[in-house]
Amino acid sequence: MSANRAEPECSDDLAEDVMVLGWVPEPAELSDVELLLDGAFPPLEGFLDAAETESVRTRRRLSDGTPWPAPITLPVPAEVAAADEIELRDAEGAPVAVLRNIAPWSDGTTCHVAGPLRPAASPGGALRRMRPPAAEVRAGLPAGPVLGLVADAPLHHRELAQVRELAAELDAHVLLLPRMTGPRPEILVQALLAARPQLPTGTTIVPVPLARRADPSSDAALAAQVATAYGATHLITEQHVDGSPITAVEPPEMLRDSGDRWTRAAQVRPGGGSGGLSTGELRAHLDDGTPLPSWFTTPEIAEQQRRLHPPLDQRGFTVLFTGLSGAGKSTLARALRDELSQHDHRAVTLLDGDVVRRTLCEGLGFSAADRSRNVRRIGFVASEVTRHGGAAICAPIAPYEDDREAVRRMVAECGGFVLVYVATPLGECERRDRKGLYRKARAGALPEFTGVSAPYEAPADADLVLDTSGLSQDEAVGRVVALLRERGWVGSWTWE
Repeated sequence: MSANRAEPECSDDLAEDVMVLGWVPEPAELSDVELLLDGAFPPLEGFLDAAETESVRTRRRLSDGTPWPAPITLPVPAEVAAADEIELRDAEGAPVAVLRNIAPWSDGTTCHVAGPLRPAASPGGALRRMRPPAAEVRAGLPAGPVLGLVADAPLHHRELAQVRELAAELDAHVLLLPRMTGPRPEILVQALLAARPQLPTGTTIVPVPLARRADPSSDAALAAQVATAYGATHLITEQHVDGSPITAVEPPEMLRDSGDRWTRAAQVRPGGGSGGLSTGELRAHLDDGTPLPSWFTTPEIAEQQRRLHPPLDQRGFTVLFTGLSGAGKSTLARALRDELSQHDHRAVTLLDGDVVRRTLCEGLGFSAADRSRNVRRIGFVASEVTRHGGAAICAPIAPYEDDREAVRRMVAECGGFVLVYVATPLGECERRDRKGLYRKARAGALPEFTGVSAPYEAPADADLVLDTSGLSQDEAVGRVVALLRERGWVGSWTWE
């Protein structure tokens, strides 16, 4: 976590100085904050302390015996844990919640804070008007069984037929909870809204900011807890749920008849056999941009599915060049920009190391911490360019593996990422040194110069390695373009 996410403030409360720190949680933690405020994690009213966390991890129960599937905790730096109050903020800096009566604790490596939450202001978050508190949703549901579905992908004909079949069998109202995860959760919600005409009449749709857990069992169990909080009595899930507070039901196997209608099979046959598109086949259709079959989905849902997953040659991507000073990164980045600008339809943004340091990262030095900030800021901008369908070309030195991996994660959430290691030997970089930087570093005048007086961690996970001491500019750029073409990010054109 970045230390610059904590901002101190002082307030005068009854003539006593109270130290209030602003803190921006990670996205998954902020999702937990919103769910706690919305009453979607009952009986929890805040983050767990050490004793409750240990109880949940070892017994899957709170200390009072209430079943609970996974710890809901908030890790923070030690200086934040020492505050009197913590104001939790979203990525834009808007206050979301306030944590008082703080109980700091440590798991041996990381500080955490526990305590009840209260809203900092009027409820915020994406699609807030569609997200009333859980108690309000629950109170508005009709009496009788409620069939819940926590959905993290669009529903097509087969899945819709499964929901209709189970709702009829249980004589249940349907509660659809779109899972607001991924880089474009609003489009997933729109895709599920587009399915409303195919769902049982009166279906209730409420988006929930439920972050996915790494452990499938814990993830399914938390989904069951959230569905219960919003009023579901049954939950459609293919995952076994230990200790579910509501009845978990498997989706029935459906078969497509010659008239493209979907009907329940005589018996459940796990593993398919329905004649539907497999996950891989669906991905291939989306990557290639070929239309989805009419028997698979409706035109309206298909349009939203394509918005979620445009064809590869219409999605954004980032190329990150890394290497020593003088390796040729900037030269290759500019040449690649010119090549893409001439032949590709995307807007191209060049984020060159020297230019970025004079603008976006002005004021940063060359300490290890500032180098990391520089690269991660570049990565954030590149991820936004990628998210909106553009091409970002970055050419920082990026000496540390952790920072390059952080950029890869940011970008890969919303598009393509290619890491190019410009592995020009140090001796050749020094020979090209027009600014005399290496000479100054050797003389001790530049105490933190990468490759001489500061480390460079050569990437072992580069998608492409180029040594410009043995390649012409055209050859090197041609190899980058060939890789982009091989991965489907750009189309074919005549190399000039």
